[in-house]
Amino acid sequence: MDTVASTGKLNKEEIFDLMKQFITEVIGEEFVEEMDIIPESSFTKDLEMDSIEIVSFSEKIKAHFGDQIDFTGWLSSMDLDQLINLNLGMIINYIYECQ
Repeated sequence: MDTVASTGKLNKEEIFDLMKQFITEVIGEEFVEEMDIIPESSFTKDLEMDSIEIVSFSEKIKAHFGDQIDFTGWLSSMDLDQLINLNLGMIINYIYECQ
């Protein structure tokens, strides 16, 4: 489910479910089963995603939303501390606002 033509605005719960699906596809179901993924989950500390996995995750977002969301541009505007502290809720809010 990488590319979907969105006909309406997703609510935050739907975005969360979609992001959780992308995370599962990137790091593997066996790892996700051991985690309690919540909006406050950080990518580096809680989900233990490395930079390659985060790039793969961002590519899934781009493939799904297309030009509607400039996720890469948004990430590139952050400083190192912001990137390190990035959590799922921040991404959900960004996508929700961009729709």
